[in-house]
Amino acid sequence: MPPSHPFDTSYLRDGDDEDKLREECGIFGVIGVVDAANFVALGLHALQHRGQEAGGIVSHDAQQGFQSARRFGYVRDNFTSQKVMETLPGPLAIGHVRYSTTGSKGQTAIRDVQPFFGEFAMGGAAIAHNGNITNANSLRRELIERGSIFQSSSDSECIIHLMARSLQRTIPERMEDALRRVEGAFSVVAMTRTKLIGVRDPLGVRPLVLGRVGDGWTLSSETCALDIIGAEFIREIAPGEMVVITDKGVESHFPFRPQKPRFCIFEHVYFSRPDSILGGRSVYETREAIGRELAKEAPVEADLVCPVPDSGTPAAIGYSLQSGIPYAMGIIRNQYMGRTFIEPTEQIRNMGVRLKLNVNRALIQGKRVILVDDSVVRGTTSRKIKEMILDAGAAEVHFRIASPPTAWPCFYGVDTPQREKLLAATMSEEEMREHLQVDSLRFISLDGLYRAVGEAKGRNSKQPQYCDACFSGEYPVEPADQIESGFEMKAAE
Repeated sequence: MPPSHPFDTSYLRDGDDEDKLREECGIFGVIGVVDAANFVALGLHALQHRGQEAGGIVSHDAQQGFQSARRFGYVRDNFTSQKVMETLPGPLAIGHVRYSTTGSKGQTAIRDVQPFFGEFAMGGAAIAHNGNITNANSLRRELIERGSIFQSSSDSECIIHLMARSLQRTIPERMEDALRRVEGAFSVVAMTRTKLIGVRDPLGVRPLVLGRVGDGWTLSSETCALDIIGAEFIREIAPGEMVVITDKGVESHFPFRPQKPRFCIFEHVYFSRPDSILGGRSVYETREAIGRELAKEAPVEADLVCPVPDSGTPAAIGYSLQSGIPYAMGIIRNQYMGRTFIEPTEQIRNMGVRLKLNVNRALIQGKRVILVDDSVVRGTTSRKIKEMILDAGAAEVHFRIASPPTAWPCFYGVDTPQREKLLAATMSEEEMREHLQVDSLRFISLDGLYRAVGEAKGRNSKQPQYCDACFSGEYPVEPADQIESGFEMKAAE
């Protein structure tokens, strides 16, 4: 639902809007340090780009047991309070920041905020999940019929109930048992009284990394969150791997049937922070390589290459370096945009994107401008930015997009509009150019994107190296709940 007030941007990421795909959440856990919750709060702050709707932390202390705090809003507004952090003692803690992709989207109740906690016969456990369970509806129906009582609308709660019904002896074994029933994408950080647990699904769709902090260990969605606490990046958790970390060290095993990994390629394009490392590659360098590839595939005569800040910046630099066309900050982002309370007159409603972005008029006037952005979803923001550039006196506007056309929704942990609301689902590239009313519009090809992320021969159409369903319509895990609701899969070619 759009906000009722034109300045109510509390549900958006800084500089973001409803015309961007949004990652569902970020997860972080620490064991073996004094006041682990403080480390988790810092880690979640670094992962804030992965979820700004709400956050939560669960900790365990030998004297006080499990403690939790869950709040709406930013980490900085909730978990920097000494009063709050004093309620989360102990050497073991996990945390979660979220957007809602399942459950009551945009109307989150506090009961939907993770981590979720369950008390079992062998002790308590908390769990935080990044991803999306594609058979959650059928699992929920089955569990309710067998007597489970759900407290939230989140698909992630299914894991706790499956663990509760498992006949296995230990909590890690129960988690294995539960996750074998789950379909879709999951990176999980969980904790018991003495253990920190990390798991990735067999396809490794969503990221999870292991770090060393002092004498302790940490698990995180991204390496940038290790940097903020001074942790050493050890390695990525492998697809299909479960690690159980105690004061004795890290135990690793692979409880699932091996499959060819299909990591989310959009993590390289947009979701991950540019200072993170994915698959041994700098995200920033990958995005610059995407820009270079885009310049090779879609050259155009122009005077300036300008990013749509901030997500288009590395690709724009790459495009400029490859093409030899000067790079310029033709659009400036307002770093301090937040909620304001001006009366919503029609004039203010029409300000739209100008609240977040402003054109550098002296630079743009009379110039042929290449605008580089990471993606086009609905196209509403792209059109408004184009109008701002032309209003500033640009002679020509050329859009270059650092991802292929987004024509299919994601069901693996990304907040995507319904298919009919995706511009590329109903229009060809030329029709999109006419709709946006720009001089030219080009997207990087799917093969070009694969080359930029390190696959020299491009995409293997018979066995794709990444999950690229949002571009190709080829889903590595059948979205059972969506099909049940009427979603039509791409016809086999």
